[in-house]
Amino acid sequence: MDILPKQKWLSKTMLLVALAIQGCGGSDNSSKKNIDDFTPVVTQTGIISFDETNKVAQPVELFIYFPDDSLTNINWQQTAGSDVTFLAKNSKAIAFTPNEAGEYRFEVTFNRNGANEMLSHTVIISEDTHPVSARLGHAVLEGSNVSLSAYINASDLTSSSIQWQQDSGPTVTFSEPTTGQTAVFFQAPNVSADSLLSFTVSASDGAIRYQDTVTILIEDAPNISSNDNIAYDTRLATVFPFNANSPYADVLVNCVYSNTIDLRETCRFNELPLIAHDTTTPSVEDIMDRVVVSHQWMGQRFKEFLQNSDQHNDFKNLLRATTAIVISYDVRPSYYWAVTGAIHLDPSDLWLTPDERDTINQTPDFRASFGDELNFVMPWRYVKNNSYANFSYPISSRETRETSDGIYELAALMYHELAHANDYFPQSDWASINLNQRILDNVNDRLQDTGIVSDRLSVAMPLNGAEMYRLAQVRYQGETATTREKNYTPSDVSGFFSPEHAPHFYNYSSKREDYAMLFDEVMMKARYDVDRDIAVTNQPNSTGEEYIVTWGQRGRIGEANIKPRVEYVTQRILPEYNEASSFINNLTAPIAMQAGKTWAENLAISPIVEQSQNVDKSNAHSAQSKKNKLNSDGKIFYEKPIPKR
Repeated sequence: MDILPKQKWLSKTMLLVALAIQGCGGSDNSSKKNIDDFTPVVTQTGIISFDETNKVAQPVELFIYFPDDSLTNINWQQTAGSDVTFLAKNSKAIAFTPNEAGEYRFEVTFNRNGANEMLSHTVIISEDTHPVSARLGHAVLEGSNVSLSAYINASDLTSSSIQWQQDSGPTVTFSEPTTGQTAVFFQAPNVSADSLLSFTVSASDGAIRYQDTVTILIEDAPNISSNDNIAYDTRLATVFPFNANSPYADVLVNCVYSNTIDLRETCRFNELPLIAHDTTTPSVEDIMDRVVVSHQWMGQRFKEFLQNSDQHNDFKNLLRATTAIVISYDVRPSYYWAVTGAIHLDPSDLWLTPDERDTINQTPDFRASFGDELNFVMPWRYVKNNSYANFSYPISSRETRETSDGIYELAALMYHELAHANDYFPQSDWASINLNQRILDNVNDRLQDTGIVSDRLSVAMPLNGAEMYRLAQVRYQGETATTREKNYTPSDVSGFFSPEHAPHFYNYSSKREDYAMLFDEVMMKARYDVDRDIAVTNQPNSTGEEYIVTWGQRGRIGEANIKPRVEYVTQRILPEYNEASSFINNLTAPIAMQAGKTWAENLAISPIVEQSQNVDKSNAHSAQSKKNKLNSDGKIFYEKPIPKR
């Protein structure tokens, strides 16, 4: 147990262990660049560690630090000790959590200013178990969003006692309170040379306060152009092709996920074509040649998903309408973007181990508070056998989850986002695309000419309900609610929505989302027998207040006035699904929820046979054992708009 008086915290966190081995030159570098607004704590170069002592279950961080030099071809390896996991072996920073005491040794090879070098470092882990830990030390580019998480490993410590503080480096501004929070968030400050920032997190058992430190390396990066035509005007993570030998390795990053992409000069199809332009029967390897990642494990998990969970080839077929797949720790939330033709995936749907989860930025969805001023909520969830189809693990849990726990959420996301891709680039248009044309120019031409498929749906089978359109702009786009809209009761909204032609509130956020929501719901039912619940409830005003259902349905796509719209989109998005019409026509009528009961009490409303009851009991037990808890309002999909020019 690490017991330190509060007054000793800073003296410990400011103590650095810096090794300069095998030619690293550990002397003070007097020519070091001036870094804005702070005095650098680290004046040595080489491998830097901020940890004075190391204990079991306490994360260890190592940094390769040469702020004045160009470093390339970085590769970390463990050479001694019990195996540990670090998932950024080509980064300037690695972090790992030892589970056993002993001596651990690491080597890093790299090229510095054109010369190959190698350094090594030894870490000693004591047998004590650390009661609180901060995660995860890593390297980020200046201007990036950063999240840090605290984990409590002792039952007598409480999350309400957690305190965060910055100890060194350029000052950051936390976007959340620093007391009582298991996670904090900030934007990496601008620097003129690579800089190290250290933070302390502590928690108390009422008598003793325990603490841990975590360090972030902020890397200097070129300024983002202030030109209005820059596609991404906020800092993106460093990414790389999953397959280094991909025929598109040299263009992937610059075409789809770079701060240098100019809207006037997006890549042409002959530089990065749709997958369909290479093959209409893509293999998993064909698709992986188009994958860009921030961490190699993310691409590996995606590959396993395609290999093991695409029995009908739906996802391989739908991916033909994309140019690339971006999977990066800073993608929150997932989206498809017609500007580059790429789908962008939040890896929170892919992680299996706690170490993998540690590498993902936990910054909340920027839309989380949208619509809080409204007097109602429309929660939704995917269900199977009267139980949640998706499992959610608290961030404080260090559990490894099963692959099956994330399948439904990832599948629904893929159906939804790839519906967008096939809306902009439907199968009927692939052959006529001019490969010499820029991707965004092609999109804009068709939008201004005949529109895309979702435009045609809105003409052939339009949604009505002006009130629902306005309320959706408040809830999903962040527009300000009028006094009248704030006063709408759940009964009012039930009257607006229940007779309508949409299966979900989100359908009203845009024509594009109306199109995609119809598709993902029917495919989840067709392929997995998973239903979507949608309801209208009160807006709880205090912690612990229940969501009371005023109106709700399970399987709303079975409504007679919605089926034709579902069939319209399914035939156009995935014409290979030959049984679509028959399946949709045979969908049963929705199951009504019981008004006056809570959202939770309306979970078990489907009639089930005895065999299914057994499955349901198993699912219920599994959910309880995993502390399953989902937000009352399910994950919000995201439509990244095309910039107006």
